[in-house]
Amino acid sequence: MITVGIESSAHTFGVGVVEDGKILSNVKSMYKISDKGIIPMKVADFHQKNAARVIRRALKESEAERIDAIGYTKGPGLGPCLRVGQLSALTLSRITGAPLYPVNHAAAHIEVTRHLFGLHDPLVVYVSGGNSQILGLENVPRRHYHVYGETFDIGVGNMLDSFARAAGLKPAWGSSVARLSEGGRYMRMPYTVKGMDFTFTGLLTNAIGLLKSVDKRDVAFSLQETAFSMICEAAERALLLTRKREVIACGGVAQSTRLKKMLGLMAGSHRAKFYAAPDEFNSDNGAMIAVVAEKMHSNARRSSGTMDYGVKQRYRIEDFDIYWR
Repeated sequence: MITVGIESSAHTFGVGVVEDGKILSNVKSMYKISDKGIIPMKVADFHQKNAARVIRRALKESEAERIDAIGYTKGPGLGPCLRVGQLSALTLSRITGAPLYPVNHAAAHIEVTRHLFGLHDPLVVYVSGGNSQILGLENVPRRHYHVYGETFDIGVGNMLDSFARAAGLKPAWGSSVARLSEGGRYMRMPYTVKGMDFTFTGLLTNAIGLLKSVDKRDVAFSLQETAFSMICEAAERALLLTRKREVIACGGVAQSTRLKKMLGLMAGSHRAKFYAAPDEFNSDNGAMIAVVAEKMHSNARRSSGTMDYGVKQRYRIEDFDIYWR
C-alpha cells in the first residue's frame, strides 16, 4: 500500500510517500522567515506556488506507480497554510481516486517517532513552535492522547524564536539561541511550573529586558536552561505518575541537543528509555502525515463516525482518535 502525506501547518510545505511502513521519500519546501516572524498569507502564497513541484518531486523520488491513500494536516496550524495543503490533497484525491484522511499535526509527530523505534506506550514530550505538552495514550472514553500538562501561554519554540528576534539573531530560530548560549553563565530567571503545566511569557519578558544590560550569551544560556528545566520537571512528574517505561521528545524543539540530553538524563534516572527521531522527522514533514494516514486507511473499519475533510486551526490532540492502536 502506498500513501502520500501532505504537511502545510506553518512555514513548511512537505510531501512524504510511505509504502507499508517504509518511508520512500520526504520532500519539503520551506518559507524563509524574516525578522518580523510568520505572516500567514505570505507563507500560504509561497506554499501555493511550490505545492505542485514538491508533490511531483516526492512522487518521482519514491518511484510510486500508484497511490492508495492520501493524508493531509487538518490542524493545528495557520489557517491559510493549512488550506493550501487541504486543497492539494483534495485535488490529488480526485485525480487518483485515492481516499483522503485528515491528520492531527501533533499526533503525526508522535506516531512517526513511535513508528521509527517500534515503541508501544511512551510518555510524550511534545515541544513545537506553537505548543508544548506532556502526553500519553489513554483508552477512556476512547483511545486518544491525553494531555497531562501543557503550556498556559505560548509554546517553547515560539518563546525561543521571539527571543531570537529581540536579540537580533539571524535566522531568528531556537538553534541560533543555542549557538549564542555557548560559553554563557547561568543567572536566576522566572521559573513557573504548576503541577505538570508551565508558562513561558514571564521568562521571555525577563530575558528580553536583560538584553541591554547583560551579556547576551548569559541571557541566552539562562533562558534555555530555565525553559528546558521547566519542561523536564513537568515530564518527570508525569513519568512518576504514569510509570511508563519509554519517553520520547518530538516536535521542532526536539531537535535541540541540549533538551534531548536533559530529558535523556531525567528518563535514565527512573530507568526509562529515551528516544528522539532524527531531525528530519522532528521538523515539519510530509512523511509523518503519510505514516498516520496509512495506519488510518489500514484500520478504516474501526473508525467511528464520518470524517470531516476541512481544516481546524485549533485542533486539540485529545480530539483525534488513535483507533488503529
